[in-house]
Amino acid sequence: MVDNSVWRKHHKVDLCVVGGGLAGMCAAIAAARHGIKVALMHDRPVLGGNASSEIRMWICGARGPNNRETGIVEEIELENRYRNPSHSYAIWDSILYEKVAFQENLTLILNCSCLDATMEGNRIKAIKGWQLTTYTWHIVEAELFADCSGDSILAPLTGALYRMGREAKGEFNESIQPDVADNKTMGMSCLIQARETSSPQQFIPPFWANKYESEDDLPHRSHDVLKKNTNFWWLELGGEQHSIKDTEEIRDELLKAAFGVWDHIKNRGDHKAQNWMLDWVGFLPGKRESRRYVGDHILTQNDVRAEGRFPDLVAYGGWPMDDHHPGGLRWKGRPTIFHPAPSPFGIPYRCLYSKNIENLYFAGRNISTTHAALSSTRVMATCAILGQAVGTAAAIAVKEGLTPRGVYERKISELQQRLMADDCYLPWQVRAIPEVTKNAALTVTAGGDPEPLRNGIDRPVGDVDNGWSGPLEAHITYTFAGSDPVHLKSARLVFDSDLNREGKNMPSSFPLDAPCKEVPATLIKEFRLEALTPAGDWQEVVHVTNNYQRLVKLPLDVQAKAIRFTPLKTWGSAEAHLFAFEVDR
Repeated sequence: MVDNSVWRKHHKVDLCVVGGGLAGMCAAIAAARHGIKVALMHDRPVLGGNASSEIRMWICGARGPNNRETGIVEEIELENRYRNPSHSYAIWDSILYEKVAFQENLTLILNCSCLDATMEGNRIKAIKGWQLTTYTWHIVEAELFADCSGDSILAPLTGALYRMGREAKGEFNESIQPDVADNKTMGMSCLIQARETSSPQQFIPPFWANKYESEDDLPHRSHDVLKKNTNFWWLELGGEQHSIKDTEEIRDELLKAAFGVWDHIKNRGDHKAQNWMLDWVGFLPGKRESRRYVGDHILTQNDVRAEGRFPDLVAYGGWPMDDHHPGGLRWKGRPTIFHPAPSPFGIPYRCLYSKNIENLYFAGRNISTTHAALSSTRVMATCAILGQAVGTAAAIAVKEGLTPRGVYERKISELQQRLMADDCYLPWQVRAIPEVTKNAALTVTAGGDPEPLRNGIDRPVGDVDNGWSGPLEAHITYTFAGSDPVHLKSARLVFDSDLNREGKNMPSSFPLDAPCKEVPATLIKEFRLEALTPAGDWQEVVHVTNNYQRLVKLPLDVQAKAIRFTPLKTWGSAEAHLFAFEVDR
């Protein structure tokens, strides 16, 4: 007898996140870590979106010294450096998976496409998704929803306001926009990866591959496999079509182009690629642009150029306004224009929630921007910290009984402080220091001035280091005033993960002599915390032997008249370097 049953599974949570790219992952993880119940619905078998093994775009973000994004995205990248030195995409996928699948308070629903939404007035009550692998409908009811799907699937399902295409330059006085508004977008790409071998490799193209006979057929498109960081991002089409409904047709054309480009490299001219083989072709296009939600603020080119010094900034960008021509490969000119943008520039919280749907957040490339500003904010490291901001805000909203707009009106300072406490850098903002740390006497047995360890800025900014450097086994000590001991409940440390390190999270090609990615030498590997007991003895309360993370939060339960930190080993540097050491009651 044939079983024709269709199953239904109901979930009731505080926050439902749709889309498991880096933005959705960071939103879900942040919210769960702040104590609310979260469900993450994702329509693919692996997490990471454009960074996953299915698409394989590296993580890009803000340019310039010490502007690397930290928080959850840095935690993930450091985990990858520790566990995956040989650049395996299988291990990378597993790291992304475990960060979500094993997070307390978080339910992961993979292979599930959101197809419907139930509304109550201007609020979303529930969404429904179809899980292909189990033939199950998943219905998720929540107080808040965050659309991190990239294509903004909840916009047409809920009536949320959105934009698509390029604004006319006159609408927001944006000089890099066209004179007349249109529906054109940046296109999408099917990336390819190559691997070098120790012997010549033949390539026989499929009969349906495009033919690029000479260099003139690929103008301004670098395809030197020997060049560092060549990832064929310019294999791009679709900006002149609909970047959602035409995706399958665009994918077919991209595959013809991808195999044709490799045929050109191998068989049409000398590209020094005799020993190289085509190792991987992406059959899932990576998208740059589609629907953009409308929030209480629409970020513009002029906001970006003015550095975005908003009072409600909760994240930052720093990639140039990298505006790809909508013609993609069909355009014979340069495939993109890098319009200047400052790094960093602030992104306000008001760009992350819907103007007309009361309980809808969004994060990623679909935030409330114009096309011009999107050309900078769309890169994945920026999307990741936007996601962390949304997840953190959602936790505040749930616990305080607020809407997303209510958090802006009443709790924006608290949101900023929570983000900075979780190592999300906010330009021009200073993190609050616990009173017990602020009021203690701070001394060090060797090295530089320790005072920057409690200045509320956890990275170098300009010419100011904002940290302490000194020899291993030096003692940094807080001594508390008065004769009574202090009951300490936590410690927070921020180490130096080398924010200027070279190398992407994963490679774009695999040369024979590729170096391994290693844990940054600047990170402190082994350290201890000791407390001065009421009896006058130093007692070890924490001893960590294999740290490879930048942000370390430690629970304590100790009565102490003083507490001291001692760095014992690094991952290679001769001296210790850290940006924060503080304790709290």
